[in-house]
Amino acid sequence: MILIFGGAYQGKLAYAKERFALADDDIHYCGDEPGMPEHKRLIVEIDKWILSLVKAGLDTDAMTRRFIAQNPDAIVICNDISCGVVPIDAVQRQWREAVGRSLSELSRCSSEVVRLFCGIPMRLK
Repeated sequence: MILIFGGAYQGKLAYAKERFALADDDIHYCGDEPGMPEHKRLIVEIDKWILSLVKAGLDTDAMTRRFIAQNPDAIVICNDISCGVVPIDAVQRQWREAVGRSLSELSRCSSEVVRLFCGIPMRLK
């Protein structure tokens, strides 16, 4: 697994498409459904999937481990939502914490971790 993360609109998708020569058919965009993301080479906005799990009351840690087991060769893009003000809304706080835990687990299980900031990739692992 390869993890690419960073703030919103930092160029993560463009970087992944160029670096790995991906076509639109290779990409799954996560949405508001708590089911497991479709198995594709690139899985984008996994943070949205995690939000759907939180809203559905599902165990995000267990679902993240299951996702990793089912997608060992995937490239995963996640927005880093850990910066800024801690949300007042309880669901938003739970989501923020769940994304942080999921990023930690994804990082641990990834062969490569890249952070994008202002379009500049920084390899962390």
